[in-house]
Amino acid sequence: MTDYFEIDFLNVGEGKSGDAIAIRYNLSDEKTIHVVDGGFQKTGDDLVNHINKYYDSPSRIDRVVLTHPDGDHAGGLRSLFEHYDVGELWMLRPWDYADELIVRFKRFTSIENLEKRLKELYPNILALEELAKENDVPIFEPFQGASIGEFIVLSPSKELYLDLIVDSEKTPEATKLAEESLLEAAGKILKKAVSFIRSAWGEEVFPEDDTSPENNMSIVQFSNLCGNSILLTGDAGRAALTTAIDYAPYAGLSLPGIDRIQVPHHGSRHNVSSDILDSLLGQKLDSQAENFTAIVSAAKDDKDHPRKAVIRAFIHRGAKVITTEGNSVRTGHNAPNRDGWSAVEAIPYPEDQEE
Repeated sequence: MTDYFEIDFLNVGEGKSGDAIAIRYNLSDEKTIHVVDGGFQKTGDDLVNHINKYYDSPSRIDRVVLTHPDGDHAGGLRSLFEHYDVGELWMLRPWDYADELIVRFKRFTSIENLEKRLKELYPNILALEELAKENDVPIFEPFQGASIGEFIVLSPSKELYLDLIVDSEKTPEATKLAEESLLEAAGKILKKAVSFIRSAWGEEVFPEDDTSPENNMSIVQFSNLCGNSILLTGDAGRAALTTAIDYAPYAGLSLPGIDRIQVPHHGSRHNVSSDILDSLLGQKLDSQAENFTAIVSAAKDDKDHPRKAVIRAFIHRGAKVITTEGNSVRTGHNAPNRDGWSAVEAIPYPEDQEE
């Protein structure tokens, strides 16, 4: 049988964006199913139905990866344990590192109490851990350098991950003043009032601040399947992407040189910058081209995602940008034909962007 791969980015809903990615690849007559995130809890049945319909109703999912703790990524994975024999679960659990973290939390003197508090703060991960234990599914750490089947983890490093736990707003150490929290909340409200500016080709406007620590916990995975370089980013922000870029040569990824890339965090402006995209994808081109594919997981009625500035920036570097808005999309190589599936049209180049 010819080697192939197919990567399905599922449409997880109409109102809020989320991520659910099903992957099947056949190499040397060995098929593997690799699931990355599962969308919201209600998305689980859609994910199961998709796998059954297009992946020949398997009894086993070889590997499941949770990129980070958010509910729009973790919720739907629970359904997999009800319908399949899951071979491996890859996810990071903050309480596993309580003994290393306790010196950084002044309120805690007991490792046991810190573990308990971290489990309370990250219920989505705890729910998956309990399901894995009930079903005798081994859980592995997806730190930088780990191999998850044909995929290699580029980020986070363990050092970065521990720093992100401490920096997170979920941290059990109340390090932020109430006034700062109020200002932050006000900032989030202000972000909803976005104005747009007409921009010439190549002009890019990104905010100065990075995304949240939780998003930067995202597992960034790279694989070379059938000669195609694939990068899955979850909700990774600038800190995580910089870590991935720095590690790429050790994983056999020569940058720039990506053929298929998941646009981070549904196309948020806080996750990328011009410099990061230059390193990942190359310098801006003089005119539009379609040298690689960039996929955005975004809900049809999500007015905040994807941002025009992000779409523009990917197109500036030669991307064909496609989105799950309203439909699931597939990208692949030598993949089996599917009735009713056709090529996806690219998002048109936006002539304006967020100011």
